Amino acid sequence: MLTMAVVFAIVNQKGGVGKTTTTLNLGAYLASSGKRVLIVDLDPQANATSGLGHDHRGLSHGLYEVLIGNKTAAEALLKTGHEFLELLPSTPNLAGASIELVNASQREFQLSKVLSELSASYDFILIDCPPSLGLLTLNGLVAADKVLIPIQAEYYALEGLEQLMQTVELVRENLKPELQVFGAVITMFDGRTKLSKDVMAELYRYFPNKIFRSVIPRSVRLAEAPSFGKTILGYDPESKAAHAYARLANEFLLRHNENKTTI
Repeated sequence: MLTMAVVFAIVNQKGGVGKTTTTLNLGAYLASSGKRVLIVDLDPQANATSGLGHDHRGLSHGLYEVLIGNKTAAEALLKTGHEFLELLPSTPNLAGASIELVNASQREFQLSKVLSELSASYDFILIDCPPSLGLLTLNGLVAADKVLIPIQAEYYALEGLEQLMQTVELVRENLKPELQVFGAVITMFDGRTKLSKDVMAELYRYFPNKIFRSVIPRSVRLAEAPSFGKTILGYDPESKAAHAYARLANEFLLRHNENKTTI
């Protein structure tokens, strides 16, 4: 019997919250545990693509060409520096997809169709969504089984979270009733500041049982890694940030397995 990948949309409409960083590093640690992982770069900025060592400006095709039907998903796949971790890359052309898909039949389901071709080859598919709630992000949410939300420990975090949850609810009501919120990850946490601690406490109150206990610290090494085209696992595996993402991957798998047994 073929098993199909569980698809996660990693999403937050606010930029600079560690969304791509979480996608790449969670994916790397899941792959290091032997899971087959595909990262889908749904952001025209293509940060996930460059963060895994591929120059998006030099790619002849990527997710855009797949979405408009010029390439198959299999033709666009790229290897990464990690065994069991593959990439469906983005290029700047992807910015045009939002316009070209507007009049398409079932426009919100285009990515879902693409990923259905690949699902049997992976355990997990992680979609790095753009920092907006436009048509591309809607495609990511509709293609997903579950939503993972990186949240920066900052003053406006809850405000953005409420807006995102309203969007998720609209997707459930109109497009994908079975979409679940898997959890939220606190990123860029600075335990020395009262603000970080206060925001963390507020998030736990707002989102009981959904906040991951593994917290990602603010880290220079984590910020440096993408400029070398590497995850933190490949760049500095003994750093505090690396250990934090290793813990997050373990907690992710535990939570995933618990969910499977309760369904």
